[in-house]
Amino acid sequence: MRLADRSILVGSVMTSDGAPRVALFTDSYFEANGIARLSRSITASAGRRNLPFLCVYGGRSTRVSFDGPLSRLELRRSAAALRLEHDLTFDPVLWRHYDFAKVVLTAFRPDIVHITGPSDVGQLGALLGHRMHIPIVGSWHTNLHQYAAMRSAKWFGWMPRGGRTRVLAAIEDSALAAALLFYRIPRVLMAPNTELVNLLAERTGKSTYLMKHGVDCATFRPRAHDPNAALRIGFVGRLSAEKHVRLLATVNNELVARGVPAEFVVIGEGVERAWLQRAMPAAQFRGVLEGEQLAREYGRLDLFAFPSPSETFGLAVLEAMASGVGVLAMARGGPASFVEHNVSGWLAEDDRAFIAAAVALARDRARLARLGCGARTAAMRWSWDVVTDELYGVYRNVLH
Repeated sequence: MRLADRSILVGSVMTSDGAPRVALFTDSYFEANGIARLSRSITASAGRRNLPFLCVYGGRSTRVSFDGPLSRLELRRSAAALRLEHDLTFDPVLWRHYDFAKVVLTAFRPDIVHITGPSDVGQLGALLGHRMHIPIVGSWHTNLHQYAAMRSAKWFGWMPRGGRTRVLAAIEDSALAAALLFYRIPRVLMAPNTELVNLLAERTGKSTYLMKHGVDCATFRPRAHDPNAALRIGFVGRLSAEKHVRLLATVNNELVARGVPAEFVVIGEGVERAWLQRAMPAAQFRGVLEGEQLAREYGRLDLFAFPSPSETFGLAVLEAMASGVGVLAMARGGPASFVEHNVSGWLAEDDRAFIAAAVALARDRARLARLGCGARTAAMRWSWDVVTDELYGVYRNVLH
C-alpha cells in the first residue's frame, strides 16, 4: 500500500467486547519454521474468535489487509536483506517502513505490542512500542546463544578440547548477554519451557510466563500403515548445526551395522543437507513440506527422531505426536517439557543414549505403537485455541 492510501486505515478499526487489542510483530510468518507456524496459528485463532489483532511481518511486498477485526501488515524486505538461513532473513534497513508502520499502528490503536525476537521486525516493533508508549510483551523462541556456540565450533576444531570448551562457553555467554539486552526492553516476557522461563526471570528481573505452543490435531493425525513396509524413521526441521542433525547419520550407520532395516526420511532444508546426503545416501530428502503434504509424511513414519539439544519448544515433535508417531528426543530443552518418557515418547540423556534408544525402538514395533498411542493422547491437549486463551491471559495481566 502506498503512503497516499493511509486515510483508509482509520475507518477500518473495529471495536470488541473488551479483549486487548494486540499487535504481533513476528520475525517469521511465511517461512517453514516453528515461529512462523506459531504466528500463523495464533493469528488464525484470533481471527476465528473475532479478536482485534494485527499481525506484522516481513515479506515480498508492502501491503495491509483486513478481515473483520483481524488485520495483517506485510513489510517488503529490501535487496539488502541478509539470508541467514533458508528460513531466516534479516533486513538491516527494514526501519525505512517506520513511518508507514506507525500510521497503521496508530489507526489500529493496540493495547499491547508483542515481539517475538530481536530480528528486523522485532526491532521495529520494539522501537514503535517504546516511542508510542505501548506496553511491550516479548517472547523468546530461539536459543541464539547456544546456536552461536554450535555454529562457531567448526572454527576451533584445531584447539585442545579443554581450550575449545572454554572458548565456546565464552561465546555462548557473550551471545546470551547480548540477547538479554534486547529482552530487557519488554515489560513482560514469555518463553516456551520452564527452563527458559526461570533463566529469563533470573537474568532480567522481569515477570516471565510460560508460553505454550499448540498443534492442529485435525490436520496432524494418525494414518493407515502397511504392517509389511520397512520401518520409517523421520526428521522434520532446519538442517543446521544447532539442530544436531549429523547425529542422524550416526544413528543410520548404527542401524546398518546392527542389521536393523529402516528407511530414513529427512524433511527440511539447510546448510547441512549436502553433508547429510553424502553421509546417508539411501535416505530420502524431501525438502520443505507444509500443510497436508507434511501431515501425510508424518503419518507414514514409525519413529520420529529429533536430536536437537537446544530446542526452545520443538513444534515438529508435537506435530509428530499428534500424528500418532512415537518420538525420540533429548531429555533437555523444549521437548522434555511435554514428552513423558516411555509414555508419549522416549527421552535420551546424551548422544550415546539417543543412538542406543533409536536401535532399541527400531527393533520393537510393539513399543513404538504404544508410544504412538500415548503421543496422540498427549497432543490432543495442546489445541491452538487453548494456547490463545492462555496468551490473552498474559496480555490482560500486563494491562491490569
